Amino acid sequence: MKIENAVALVTGANRGIGLAFTRELLARGARKVYAGARDPATVITQPGVQPLRLDVTQAGDVAAAAKQASDVTLVINNAGIAQVGGFLAEDSEDAARRIFETNFFAMLRMSKAFAPVLGANGGGGLLNVLSVVSWVNSGALAAYSASKSAAWSLTNALRHELAAQQTQVLALHMAFVDTDLTRGFDAPKSTPEQIVKRALDGLESGLDEVLADETTLQVKLGLTAARPSYLPQIA
Repeated sequence: MKIENAVALVTGANRGIGLAFTRELLARGARKVYAGARDPATVITQPGVQPLRLDVTQAGDVAAAAKQASDVTLVINNAGIAQVGGFLAEDSEDAARRIFETNFFAMLRMSKAFAPVLGANGGGGLLNVLSVVSWVNSGALAAYSASKSAAWSLTNALRHELAAQQTQVLALHMAFVDTDLTRGFDAPKSTPEQIVKRALDGLESGLDEVLADETTLQVKLGLTAARPSYLPQIA
């Protein structure tokens, strides 16, 4: 789909990748961007941006957003949370439930609420922000990785279910990005702006999937290696 004259909704739009999406969408000619956040007062005001109260974990907020933003042609499911720790940690079950609520169930909730809106407006696009850890789970971010694997599967299913109404569904995978979410991780990081530009380039090119950095590309290629990239690598 084309960004020019589109009406977009971005979840988690008050910082990081979400904020970068709002800015790049406007730079590419989007007519309006709904910037979803739990507290709309935290959204950085700029011409063309309409702050929207949206806690994606609350069904009432999502339903209200779908009613208010009935002109949307592009939904970007960006909101996400993470917690360091493995599945054998004492709090792993509680952590997994909390993380899945935001990273999987909220994405499902948003997709269900806005699928009819996108269909009514000609099909449009759905862009789900995933991760390289959709495919690999080292245990360092165990519940986060599992939630992104589930979100990848959800995205693949939605692509089939929304094909009849001509909604483009794009999965965005990337490794570390320099945001609050990765603060404290000592690893090479892309900027949010780099990731967003590649994502929207892919969307406008009609792609189904964007591998937004070299690490992600190598991990994806390694899935079919003799010792796949999701297994512990032997030195």
